[in-house]
Amino acid sequence: MRQFKRSLLFIFACLMTISFLVFYLYTSENSRFSIDHLEETLGTMMRGDHPDVPIEEIIYADELHPIVAEKTEQLIEQASQIGIAIIITDGFRTIEEQDALYQQGRSTNGSIVTHVAGGESLHNYGLAVDYALLNENGQPIWDLEYDGNHNGESDWIEVADIAKDLGFNWGGDWKHFVDYPHLEMTFGYSMSDIQRALNDSTSSTDS
Repeated sequence: MRQFKRSLLFIFACLMTISFLVFYLYTSENSRFSIDHLEETLGTMMRGDHPDVPIEEIIYADELHPIVAEKTEQLIEQASQIGIAIIITDGFRTIEEQDALYQQGRSTNGSIVTHVAGGESLHNYGLAVDYALLNENGQPIWDLEYDGNHNGESDWIEVADIAKDLGFNWGGDWKHFVDYPHLEMTFGYSMSDIQRALNDSTSSTDS
């Protein structure tokens, strides 16, 4: 009986901790980003299918991570096998490029296309790509209803399903800022993990 009570207290403590974290993230300024990446990270850890990737390989990235690049090529190939042609419209992105995108629709002309500034996107660490479909004329399109292989299903969703089977997280599953072209791999790290490792590395180098 005593062991049972201890187990109940442990479960209660865990639930209270999770409730506090969810409340904090929902009320923080970066709630969309934090909640989505918390969900993705927890999902990846529960699946246990992420590779053992040292964080040092991520914080020093200036191109797509090799695993992300390999899985992207597999995505293109597997989509082609079911009659769907896609194009990768964006991959690694510098901090400066991210900042320029963030200013679009704010201090510069155009529509808002991102809610994160430089250093806050997985594109900046080579962990994300964006894709588009190619129509029968070879032109990129962002049509969620397009069925170019004529199987009665959305090509866009079929590609997203393939991507998820390959280990990507899909921005179309996000609840707070849906990003249909976006695919990413976190390797079990949160953005806070990556930024903390980068800051620690920079601090040790400066000293």
